[in-house]
Amino acid sequence: MQFPQILTPLAVLALTLVFSLPSSAQTKAGDSLILEMHEAFRKNDKARLTALLPQARDHALAPWAAFWELRARLDTASKQDIQDFLTRFAGTYQEDRLRLEWLKQLGKRRDWAAFSAEYPLYRMRDDKEVRCYALAAEAAPTNDAVAEFKRLWYAQKEADDGCNYAAEKLHKARKIDGLDLWRKARLAMEVSRPRAAQMAVEIEAKDVAGQVVLIQADPVKYLDKRIMAITTKRKELAVLALIRIAASNPDQAAEALHKRWGLMLSAEERNWAWGAIGKQAAFKLQDNASSYFAKVTRVADLNDDMLGWKVRAALRQGNWKVVASAIDAMQYSANDPAWVYWRTKATLASNPTEAERIQALQSLRNIASLKGFYEQLALEDSGQSITLPAKPTPLSNTEKSSASANPGLQRALYAIGMGLRAEGNREWNYSTNLHTPGGMSDRDLLAAADLACQRQVWDRCINTSERTKTAFDAEQRFPTPLRDTVLRKAKAVDLDPAFVYGLIRQESRFITDARSGVGAAGLMQVMPATARWTAKKIGLTDFTLDQLNDHEVNVAIGTGYLKLVLDDFGGSLPMAVAAYNAGPSRPRNWRNGPLLEGAIWAENIPFLETRDYVKKVLSNTTNYAALLTGQAQSLRARLGSVSPKPANAVEAFPDLP
Repeated sequence: MQFPQILTPLAVLALTLVFSLPSSAQTKAGDSLILEMHEAFRKNDKARLTALLPQARDHALAPWAAFWELRARLDTASKQDIQDFLTRFAGTYQEDRLRLEWLKQLGKRRDWAAFSAEYPLYRMRDDKEVRCYALAAEAAPTNDAVAEFKRLWYAQKEADDGCNYAAEKLHKARKIDGLDLWRKARLAMEVSRPRAAQMAVEIEAKDVAGQVVLIQADPVKYLDKRIMAITTKRKELAVLALIRIAASNPDQAAEALHKRWGLMLSAEERNWAWGAIGKQAAFKLQDNASSYFAKVTRVADLNDDMLGWKVRAALRQGNWKVVASAIDAMQYSANDPAWVYWRTKATLASNPTEAERIQALQSLRNIASLKGFYEQLALEDSGQSITLPAKPTPLSNTEKSSASANPGLQRALYAIGMGLRAEGNREWNYSTNLHTPGGMSDRDLLAAADLACQRQVWDRCINTSERTKTAFDAEQRFPTPLRDTVLRKAKAVDLDPAFVYGLIRQESRFITDARSGVGAAGLMQVMPATARWTAKKIGLTDFTLDQLNDHEVNVAIGTGYLKLVLDDFGGSLPMAVAAYNAGPSRPRNWRNGPLLEGAIWAENIPFLETRDYVKKVLSNTTNYAALLTGQAQSLRARLGSVSPKPANAVEAFPDLP
């Protein structure tokens, strides 16, 4: 590939830019210029970016300005222009991000010589498509590389050029086979990504790939019309159709598999279909989910996600033998604290020998910590208390000064202060990650977190402090900003302030102007309709939605609603938290079934987001309680148990939004 050797606006800037953060007076005057360039980048206005770039050379965010300008025209930029940028901003987030975008273009162009030269210099290594390109560029990929590719590819919901190209190349080299491709199609069909499924099928069976669209549109009709010779391809397409049917009606899919397709499919295809049906039945909390999983004759044919739902269904039934066998069959997830915890509980519940009991307790101790939901449960179950450790040795002035002088952290804070939070967060994360030049030790991370705390950038404070390996600074990880407001509003409605803090930490990380994609606003991320309803219930007159960014009003409405939800669910914290996240109607349905300990009920919440949310809020709450009271706490006591609503019970607030 030939690149013209010309000096572009970026090259001129690279020759004149002094790489140090300018004075505050210099930058404040140019903030509007940077915001204009950011908007031009968002609109892909290349001409405007190029025209404005020379004026940004003295601004604190000059590397961002240069990145936006070059990124917008990267497809036509010269090689020299790109190298000028990479050299000028060596070691910065912008350099590594630009290299990432350049690698994607080189991959799309199939310029493997240039790609292979640049890839070793790419530090973040967090882009799956670029990693797929790198694996495709290898002349002779190892078995480990192929296994890595399949993990990456199977985990991706959307199709991309890099992983699809790698799949084609590895298939031609006979490193992956037809079954690998069909499994990718099955996974894509399960999450309703027909394009990704079709691309996988095209590699193996191009002549029938178009039928994926028909299956997506009407899988029942597709199966009913396919009365023809049953070939390998037809059987695999039938599996895709059964997967689609199971997503909406597991029982209907089970009937079709049992009465007709079960005899036609191979054992592997049949097992996968039963696994997909069992998963969807478990997702819908159906009592027959375990019976569907029981039809699988070879558990190794199921993936870890199916096995996870098999565990959840078995937990609901108290079948510890199935819990243990399903976790033992997991290929990649068995070391997740959740499955370590439940595997250990299965051992302890199954009349273990003394040696097995001792080993199980050691497994609990191995994961026991304050860092998460199952880690805290493991603390309690191994006989320890949930108490906060002593604060780490105070940071020295030298450590604090080093963090304050870090150019990446300075730029990140400046960007966040200007309202460019996404850019600031990315640069902050890059600057504090171990793959950056020099890396960061626990002490470095504590100092960076302290800097963010002092600037009241609470989300960066929390996220950075959470990454320490051995040090645990509870005041950084669980800060208490707006303490007077939170304690006063919580007391006014008889809520535990630790509960309120635990929820705010998960909802907004204390960003007062946070706004979600669906319109939730402020510290407690209150939805507009919920805010209006709650304002009337608590007697907040003359309320308007713009007041949600006022922390006093936001916390008043958020705590008021949280208290109403808690009362509606009879004081059950897990159900109240689930209702706050997913709306009250869903946990009302999720509680139907057997009496369950709170941890099992939480693990069976169908929505991943809500399941994760409930665990984190209650874990946060327990740590906040330890911080605010100085006393040992119990997560298990907060979880309690969850049972169906009594037949004669009346909902306190049937119109609860």
